[in-house]
Amino acid sequence: MNLEEAIQTAIDYEEKVRDVYVHARADSINDIGRRVFKALAKEEQGHVDYLQLKLAELQNTGRVTAEELKTILPPSEVIKQSVDKLENRLAADDRDNETRLLKKALQVEVETSNFYQQMVKELEPEGQKFFAPFLVIEEGHVTLVQAELDCVSGTGFYFDMQEFSLEM
Repeated sequence: MNLEEAIQTAIDYEEKVRDVYVHARADSINDIGRRVFKALAKEEQGHVDYLQLKLAELQNTGRVTAEELKTILPPSEVIKQSVDKLENRLAADDRDNETRLLKKALQVEVETSNFYQQMVKELEPEGQKFFAPFLVIEEGHVTLVQAELDCVSGTGFYFDMQEFSLEM
């Protein structure tokens, strides 16, 4: 896959992830869940816009410059506080709905992260440098969605850490 094809494929992945968040926001019955899905949809739309700009740059100049890719998501401590609030406010019915939405979000985030990981391994150095920031951000999205999913589903794990142990 060449860099132009990789950027176009990345646009497709980002649009898919964005659409999942847009639909999840509409389907969510929890205010905090809706805010999280809205923020993630906005983040993914920013990726789409950036990638489209860079695709045009590549097509016009034959080169692409990697600029700093920023995230709109808050620091992990703020995310943790929001997840804590979400856990305390969700009724059982809300949990089932939010769990379903978060599972779909996690699936597309993992697919997208895997794509970026593949691009960082397989492309020429210019493409690797271009996609490396996306990999970091998408891995952060996977972590965030997994933490939210752990919280609402009551798995006993939180940010991939077991909250309790049955062993003595």
